[in-house]
Amino acid sequence: MRVPASGPVHAPRCGYSAGLQSRYSFLHGQRYRIGKGPSMQRVSMTCAAAVIGGLMMGMPGMAQTPAPTSVAAPSQDELRARADGYMRAAVAHDQFTGAVLVARDGVPLIDTAYGMASHELGVPNTPETVYHVASLTKQFTAMVIIQLRDRGKLEVGDPICTYLADCPAAWKPITIRHLLTHSSGIPNVSSLPDWDDELSLKRYTRAEFVDLFRALPLEFTPGEKYSYSNSGYFLLGLIIERVSGSAFDQFLKANIFTPLGMTHSGYDDNRAVIPGAATGYYSRGTDFITATYVDPSTRLGDTGIVSTTGDLLRWDQALYTEKLVSRQSLDEIFTPYRNGYGYGWEIGTRFGRRTVAHSGSDGGFSSYILRFPDDRLTVIVLGNGDRMSAAKAAVNLSAITLGAPYKMPAPQLRDALWDVVIQDGVPAALARFDQARQQIPPLADANGDTLLDLGYDLVDGRRLAEADAIFRAGLQRFPDLVYAWDGLADSASARGDRPAAIGFFEHSLKLDPANDYAVRGLAKLRRMKSAAP
Repeated sequence: MRVPASGPVHAPRCGYSAGLQSRYSFLHGQRYRIGKGPSMQRVSMTCAAAVIGGLMMGMPGMAQTPAPTSVAAPSQDELRARADGYMRAAVAHDQFTGAVLVARDGVPLIDTAYGMASHELGVPNTPETVYHVASLTKQFTAMVIIQLRDRGKLEVGDPICTYLADCPAAWKPITIRHLLTHSSGIPNVSSLPDWDDELSLKRYTRAEFVDLFRALPLEFTPGEKYSYSNSGYFLLGLIIERVSGSAFDQFLKANIFTPLGMTHSGYDDNRAVIPGAATGYYSRGTDFITATYVDPSTRLGDTGIVSTTGDLLRWDQALYTEKLVSRQSLDEIFTPYRNGYGYGWEIGTRFGRRTVAHSGSDGGFSSYILRFPDDRLTVIVLGNGDRMSAAKAAVNLSAITLGAPYKMPAPQLRDALWDVVIQDGVPAALARFDQARQQIPPLADANGDTLLDLGYDLVDGRRLAEADAIFRAGLQRFPDLVYAWDGLADSASARGDRPAAIGFFEHSLKLDPANDYAVRGLAKLRRMKSAAP
């Protein structure tokens, strides 16, 4: 069950100078995905870095209950009270579970944690809990590339084929800089159709993993556009190993973690025992469930680092110095290219202030680091739940700290409906939904997407008859809710009724011929049929 909003489980630490996403998004492929990194992907939370940050102020659950607007930054006591009030609401309504750290000039102003690191063992999160940081890994990968450049081992303008074996002809114009800035045109491996259900579960050699995207056509001419690509950062990991002669994790440890005293940081291979590590969780309705397995061989340079908020603060503070690279190199790292993306960072503005940020989301973990360099203010949020948005929390905590407007998390209709279905059945839940639509003004999330989310939560819980009833109710109330036909198809497939599933997908495609999810679902069902004895 969801952890009550009982407040911090650990007192603030001081003394030393870091998708709203639905279960439906996992099942329904790319429509909402918040995966590995900052595109609307799965935290697959691809994490959406500044994309989430830019959208979150209008997300469901954030539209109601505006908090008081301040004209000046709060006092220390006011800051802690407001931040704790916000986080308690995030635990209650956004399924927040994790650690938060807000620091100015390297000194923690807020340093606490909420929720459970392990529901199975009853272990609470603390500021010392270790989390997967997912796509925050990219900023470390970029730093290592620049370290190697500054040591004369490579140039960011070098063709990647100089360092990669079996380089296809299409990659010959691609440079290291293109990979760093997501402008290579190489397709994102974690957006492949079968990534979540099949490809991410397999064990690969380095070459076998690259084979997943090596022969795919480029999405555009290198340098022409921006398109977030985990594939590109995986290749950067390979280049680092080739040029340095060291394993990626060992080079990180020797050149970043150890020099900065990041003693709780490392690279996870899924088999190492990591003291103090949190478990990643997905959500089913208002319950936490264990996240699905992702094979560690799919990680190199794009994701895989584990860390704590305290260690990430040490990293943040090093970026104001020349401990790792020169000031000139730091300026290059933080220079925005297409879509405001630098080398492993998204550069922008918020509250009229310059920001440097990135998010991560993968395997039931959500992370965000938000830096205001001119204010020497840093907000770090690390969490171990898929429904929570670390980016959303970080942005609102920064607003509280700076005295800017923010909005409190509010109850989500989807969660209330789940509880009603479980306790009183579908008819009672639909009556509650209709009441929410009819009230004046109607609830912002009394819409078709809420029913889709609820339906897919029920599919995931194998409550298939109830899921079908919710999807059909969605179609009755919202005739243009095409994706409800996909939900009926997935429910039919889950019960083993392949002909019905094919029929639902075919109907969905008649209504929306561009529905790629239905195209892929049909192809998969037909492959299963042809492979059957």
